[in-house]
Amino acid sequence: MYRKDYILQMIEMAAELIGSILGLIKKGELNKAQETLDNAYTSFLKEDGAFFLHLPIDNLTVSLLSKHDYNNGHLEILSELFFAQAELNFAQQQYSGSLECYQKSLILLEYVTKTSTTFSIKHQQKQMLLKKKVKDLKTYLTN
Repeated sequence: MYRKDYILQMIEMAAELIGSILGLIKKGELNKAQETLDNAYTSFLKEDGAFFLHLPIDNLTVSLLSKHDYNNGHLEILSELFFAQAELNFAQQQYSGSLECYQKSLILLEYVTKTSTTFSIKHQQKQMLLKKKVKDLKTYLTN
């Protein structure tokens, strides 16, 4: 039970941090947002952000679950970090990078939702948002 409580606490802390990162992006403080995001990857997942950004999309969950011994809590946090990275990339007009991060965020969140024993309306809403962002960016990049 302690481990589960610890992971839930980590997820809550990550959510607060993501909120502050998104606030920095909204204020146009993009360098500070990137610095905070880089620190978050290391603090929560013990890896540099570049490591996660270079993971191929096609076996993202398999790689993280088998080679890095992550659990659904870690994947949920990483999904949120990818979302924040996508928002930052978008603000920096790095649309291809933004699309890839949105896609990775969606893949991880879909996996977490599929393997979870409880229903989360928050996850469902976030998936809908991510699907819309992916669709809109794909449309924008092909036109």
